[in-house]
Amino acid sequence: MDRTRMILKDQRGEGYIDVVVILLVALLVIALGMKVFPVFIAKNELNTFADELARVAEIEGRIGSATNIKANELRATTGLDPSINWSTTGRVQLNEEFTVTVTQVVDIGFFEFGSFPITLTSKSTGRSEVYWKN
Repeated sequence: MDRTRMILKDQRGEGYIDVVVILLVALLVIALGMKVFPVFIAKNELNTFADELARVAEIEGRIGSATNIKANELRATTGLDPSINWSTTGRVQLNEEFTVTVTQVVDIGFFEFGSFPITLTSKSTGRSEVYWKN
């Protein structure tokens, strides 16, 4: 009887179970981070996408072929294919303000638990640096 009680009171293996549970939780947190972290990278790239498009429009003084070329270059380099909306089109007079809004849907599905699409939006505002004679 005393021997059975000693075996039941023995807690030498308890530390191993704690380590396994902690390791399992740590691995789940790392896996979640690996699925969520790319969303932050995509948001940063989307911000850069909008800022660079706005800068091209500022320099060119118009929204058209030059901004379309830059958008295609950015699509090729970033791998993103966002929808682009401008507040105006065509020529933009000196110091006239315009806004570009870039929207992309990113999926953060967590393994087999499903798909969670998130809509990322970036907005950039600029002012034309070109004076157009009428």
